[in-house]
Amino acid sequence: MSSGNDNWVQNTWYGESPLRWLLLPFTWIYAAVIAGRRLLYTCGVLRSLKVSVPVIIIGNITAGGTGKTPLTIWLAQQLATSGYKPGIISRGYRGMVGPDPLEVTADSDPAVVGDEAIFIAARSECPVVVHPDRVAAAILAIKLGANVIVSDDGLQHYRLGRDFEIAVVDGTRRYGNRQLLPAGPLREPLSRLDTINQILVQRETDGGSGLLHRSADPPPVDFRLVASAICRLDDSDIRNIGDFSGTKVHALAGIGNPERFFRLLEGCDVDVIRHPLPDHADMTQDDLDFDDDLNVVMTEKDAVKCRWLDTSNCWYVSVDVVIDDADAEDLLSRILSKISPREKDKESRG
Repeated sequence: MSSGNDNWVQNTWYGESPLRWLLLPFTWIYAAVIAGRRLLYTCGVLRSLKVSVPVIIIGNITAGGTGKTPLTIWLAQQLATSGYKPGIISRGYRGMVGPDPLEVTADSDPAVVGDEAIFIAARSECPVVVHPDRVAAAILAIKLGANVIVSDDGLQHYRLGRDFEIAVVDGTRRYGNRQLLPAGPLREPLSRLDTINQILVQRETDGGSGLLHRSADPPPVDFRLVASAICRLDDSDIRNIGDFSGTKVHALAGIGNPERFFRLLEGCDVDVIRHPLPDHADMTQDDLDFDDDLNVVMTEKDAVKCRWLDTSNCWYVSVDVVIDDADAEDLLSRILSKISPREKDKESRG
């Protein structure tokens, strides 16, 4: 059920489609626009605005899914464990937020705030605010009690000042054909990675590949997404993913890289009938109805869009971020060393 548009985009960015060459003139225009915009910020014509608390950005330089949203939740939980009160902000992609920022809860309407924000609010137990203007979203999160902001996406939203930047890279798809949009998946040139504080690489298997083209230290940190549980959409039943081992299911995934979700299930010995959907696709009853009695399994992000549908045989997979203990401790230490001075300065002035 993948759209034709989504297929040709993936073939152009990550395959051998010659269409990339036809798109190159538009890529040159895009490159000129982003270079000019960056220059305006560098020269001070456009200004980044610092909010009253530290800001951590988790984003990517490619279009599509890399695992940044689960990482956002993981980092917020780590900061909470360290004594901070994190607030999470997001654009609210595909939502209709309106002129003012909105606080998101697990019961919010995905048509208003977007699917990712509801997923984040349900899992993080932190204040979550959505709005295309990340500065306005951050200000509301601070009013709700946050003393550190974690931005889900926003590397390219230079208007919001930041204290620490994390770029997330898909260790399997990497940078595709290494062209800027629209001929390739890059939002910014690869040289942008040299200005990032930390790169995290989502891997499905162990081992590095020297893919980052980064001259700056420190080296990248690997992480994996593992299935922690499989739950009925109404949360009336929660099981170990191993309970589905050896069974055949219909698998739905409206995320940036559906194949990664399908492979995750197959890695748990689940026989998968693939149903890829475009990223952030709306879910309808037709997407859930099949002419058999097999279970339907989807991502947690997709599940929030199905609450008003008949989901009696539908399940979602809850995933957790796994990072080597030493790497996680070092990453958190580096982040705290950046944000703690701002907090202490604020307390001394307050």
